[in-house]
Amino acid sequence: MKNTERDAIIALDFPNREQTLEFLDIFSEEKKPFVKIGMELFYASGPDMVREIKARGHRIFLDLKLHDIPNTVKRTMAVLSGLDIDMVNLHASGGSEMMKAALEGLTRPDGTRPLLIAVTQLTSTDERMLHDELLIEASMNRAVMRYAQNAASCGLDGVVCSPLEAASIKEECGNDFITVTPGIRFADSDAGDQKRIMTPADAGKAGCDYIVMGRPITKASDPVGAYRRAMHDFLG
Repeated sequence: MKNTERDAIIALDFPNREQTLEFLDIFSEEKKPFVKIGMELFYASGPDMVREIKARGHRIFLDLKLHDIPNTVKRTMAVLSGLDIDMVNLHASGGSEMMKAALEGLTRPDGTRPLLIAVTQLTSTDERMLHDELLIEASMNRAVMRYAQNAASCGLDGVVCSPLEAASIKEECGNDFITVTPGIRFADSDAGDQKRIMTPADAGKAGCDYIVMGRPITKASDPVGAYRRAMHDFLG
């Protein structure tokens, strides 16, 4: 199932189809970048948006972070698998039964399936929020490691995590366990609402498999140049 050639993923955080395709059109002379479709775009434009972007030759990470009872997640994953996406995710906090059900639903009759990864803790979560709001007494690192271990034991391909945690997760779950890392910013970029962040170059050194970048590329004056910079810095 795993196709883990390291790559930078562009988060298509746009509100509609028109802005999304206008952005993708500027990459006409580039290799088709790996892209992430999140909740905003998916809820605005639906499955047809996924099909249209896929038809253009892009690999797609469908970032919907499913979190529901096991049977609902299983049936939903079966629907999403039919969109020919390359990667999809859920929340590890949904538990082992939900993750196993998701894997079952995602697997097509011929045995193929997209990569399935689990969200550990959002990169907008810090230690204070973890303890004071979520009432999780464990440290951030311990909580993330436990979620990653649970995902690995359920047969998932990897996790979404902070780049600060990628190396430790590899040590705990094995080098083949995929780490997909948002919270990536250029050194001269605004951190925005991300709290556990790293530069593309440092993420490459940390052993991240995929980095996810949105605003530093989509809001750049030269998005193609920013994408090339991210790829160069990340891959070395």
